[in-house]
Amino acid sequence: MSLKQAIVVRADLKMGKGKIAAQCSHASVSVLEKVDEDVYEEWVSQGMKKVVLKVGSKRELLELFEQAKRRLPAALIKDAGLTQVEPGEPTCIAIGPADEADLDKLTGHLKLL
Repeated sequence: MSLKQAIVVRADLKMGKGKIAAQCSHASVSVLEKVDEDVYEEWVSQGMKKVVLKVGSKRELLELFEQAKRRLPAALIKDAGLTQVEPGEPTCIAIGPADEADLDKLTGHLKLL
């Protein structure tokens, strides 16, 4: 089984590159708490494949998160509000690592960031 992690970022927030990198990092690490150890180890052995995608709105992000968390490990990141984004504002989600085919069913329609 080929494993992959998808990180989905809100493009409408117009975050700077560094802010996006930090939010994606938070998401990638946070979701690992919800992944079985054997899946995590297999993902690491496969090279920790990731894809970073975008959505255009808060609504899109939250709808995708609700769909994802019913089937796959998923984490929603809300900003602390110390720099570019209001406190508590959802910035991104991470889904997986999970089977690439299952992940693509949820995220295959999204564009790369």
